[in-house]
Amino acid sequence: MTFNRRNDRHAEREVSEFEEKMLFVNRTSKTYQGGRRFRFAALVILGDRNGRVGMGIGKAKEVPVAIEKAKSIARKNMIMVPVENGTIPHEIVGENSTSRVLLKPAGPGTGVIAGTVPRSIAELAGITNMLSKELGSRNKVNVAYAVFDGFKNLRTAKQVRALRGDVVSVAAPRTEAAPVTTEPEASASAVAVSSEESAGGTQ
Repeated sequence: MTFNRRNDRHAEREVSEFEEKMLFVNRTSKTYQGGRRFRFAALVILGDRNGRVGMGIGKAKEVPVAIEKAKSIARKNMIMVPVENGTIPHEIVGENSTSRVLLKPAGPGTGVIAGTVPRSIAELAGITNMLSKELGSRNKVNVAYAVFDGFKNLRTAKQVRALRGDVVSVAAPRTEAAPVTTEPEASASAVAVSSEESAGGTQ
């Protein structure tokens, strides 16, 4: 029992650095011969308001157990969101199934103008200014996955420069070597033609 208690304390310390927000709890029922049996599914978001955010869906016969499962899944599926001056670096559209979410950067003082799910995820990721629009299906699970898809595909200016810099460094030597050798030959041939014309004119 002592070992289990130590593990529980260690888990509590790890969770304490993240803020949690439960978006919804869905109840399902199935009829058996002895009666109905209920199960619950919980959608939980974890974040440290510094770029790290995760999402988890837990299912169980009781709500507290479903929430704990969702938390453990969210901790395993953490992603890093690039946040610059409190907003995202560029506009992007996240997609999942029939849901599409448009995410746009905004200036200081704008706030997070979005629906319940995108706003909760953005706030726990540390985004304070952002515009969002839900397109297509507004199922909360699909919208949450679409927002995470958009966040995963965000790139900062430094990352884009690094990718473009690798391409330019490889292609540059091939383009610079060609004109150096052709120009002197062209000028020499032009001088020879002009000298022959001048000699013919004098005769």
